[in-house]
Parts: sequence; C-alpha cells; structure tokens
Amino acid sequence: MLIKRRTPWTLTENDVTPKSMYLSRRRLMASFGAAGIAACGPRGEAAGAAQEAETGLRFTKTDYFPAGDLTPVEAVTGYNNFYEFGTGKSDPARSSGRLTTKPWTVAVEGHAERTGTFALEDLVDFNRLEERIYRLRCVEAWSMVIPWVGVPLADVLASFNPTSDAKYVAFETYLNRDEMPGVRWPVLDWPYVEGLRMDEATHPLAFLAVGLYGDVLPNQNGAPLRLVVPWKYGFKSIKSIVRIRFESEQPPTSWNKSAAREYGFYSNVNPNVDHPRWSQASERVIGGGSLFARRDTDMFNGYADAVAGLYAGMDLAKNY
Repeated sequence: MLIKRRTPWTLTENDVTPKSMYLSRRRLMASFGAAGIAACGPRGEAAGAAQEAETGLRFTKTDYFPAGDLTPVEAVTGYNNFYEFGTGKSDPARSSGRLTTKPWTVAVEGHAERTGTFALEDLVDFNRLEERIYRLRCVEAWSMVIPWVGVPLADVLASFNPTSDAKYVAFETYLNRDEMPGVRWPVLDWPYVEGLRMDEATHPLAFLAVGLYGDVLPNQNGAPLRLVVPWKYGFKSIKSIVRIRFESEQPPTSWNKSAAREYGFYSNVNPNVDHPRWSQASERVIGGGSLFARRDTDMFNGYADAVAGLYAGMDLAKNY
C-alpha cells in the first residue's frame, strides 16, 4: 500500500487563498497571454485545477507551501529591498514606476548548446504558469509569505541544453541609470549579479516568478521576471533579470563582493549563524498584525527536508 506523507510545504484545502485576495491589484500585461515555447521537463504535482484571476494570468496551484498566514498584498508591494530604486523599504514602490518592462529580453550565454537573446514570452511559457506559496526570508531578519506565480527554474534552464561544463548559473539585473535613481550612488558594484550552483538552480523548489497574488509582478517586486529561491536569504532571489550565464566557476555576486563577511555565496537561511551585526535566530513577520510579531527562524527557511541533501558534508557556518 502506498502511503503519501505530507511534506512541510504541502497545500491543503484549508490553505487555499480566497479569490478576493487576488483582486486587490488589477494591472495587466496584455502580451503575457501570448503563447511561448513549451518549457522542458516534469512539473510539480498539481493540487488543483487551473485557476484564473481577473487579471488574466492563468496558473495551476501546486503543493509547495510553508506554514504561516499569507502576507497582505499591501505589505508585499510596499515594503521591499530593491536598491536600484533606493535603500529605504518604501523607495522601490515610490520610485520604480518609470521602469520599462515591455518589451523585455533576456540574454542567455555560456556553457549551453542554445544561447542568444530571447523575448520574455519565448523564455517563459505563460500558458503553463504555476502558483507556489513560498516564504521570503530576508537577511535583515524579516519575513513574508507570498503566493508567487511563475515556472520552475529547472524547466527554463533545461530548454537551453547546458553542457557538462556548466557547474553554476549566474543572473544579472537590468541596469538603466535614467530609470533607476538608486544606481547613481555606489551602494553596490552595478549591475546587480547573483548565482547558484547548478544542483541548486535545478532543484524543484527554485522558481522564476512573473507574478504574485495572481497578478503580474509589480515593478518594485522585480518585474517582469525574478528568481525565487525560498531556502536562501532574499537577496539571492534576484529581480528584473536580463542575463543568464552558464559558468564553469563560481561566479562573483554583488553582496558577496561588497561585504564577504556578511553575505556569503550560499546564504542559506540558518538560525545558528548570526549576521555580524544581528541575530538570525528569530525573524519579524511583516504584516503579522503587530509591529513586534516575531517567529523562530527555521533551518533552510522551513525547507530542510527538501534541500538539506544539497549540502551534505558541508560546514554551513564556513560555507555561509
């Protein structure tokens, strides 16, 4: 007899988001209805039929879910880190309206059989979107639970047939000094870059998001394409991606170059490894009903059962 055990992120019927919560934002990117090339590879097990918000984004609800209440959409879209638009948490929502998101292209380079510059609609199949409810945990010790809409990163990467030399994948954020006031100051070495090991990038939990709460991504949340790596601190989930490179060596990453002692390449959520300036043992829950609402930080952000094997034998304090 087959016994199916519920994983910590499995969605139950009681956890389904009310439709009314999807209708709080109504911006629609009309071109997202266009068909793209089919993404390659298997998809997560569906936990329900295809659903459609009034925005026009169609998606399948899948069974990736962390414990916790959804963060109000106003907090998700109003409290952000996106330093290209300023270092304050409200700066991105205030300053990102000028960001040009259509048309959008992504350059694919490096150790792959298929490279070039691709329109967003040819990179992501908008007819096969999924919703996954993931916790976003930031290195500043705050967290949100967000219903993301997108596609598995592994499917997109597989469509380019990476070669055996591809040990890592690097990502680069859009850079436009006229549209992004924050890049006028040397907060980081622009453009913003991030990277993953290939086994991390092809893990079933790694996700490319094009929407949240059933709508297209707002500019301040990384429109029109961002990475979501739920077991890592939020700065690994790079926004507004314009370049993907398959590399044989570990790529340099923006925060690691800026302050290696504080921001490691791996940056897995780990309550036992403090930031040099504050504890990571607990986190403030944004939108949790109280300014002081906190919860204990979970190892790997609650996804340890799924991802701990990626780091077997590694010293997770040294390899932060």
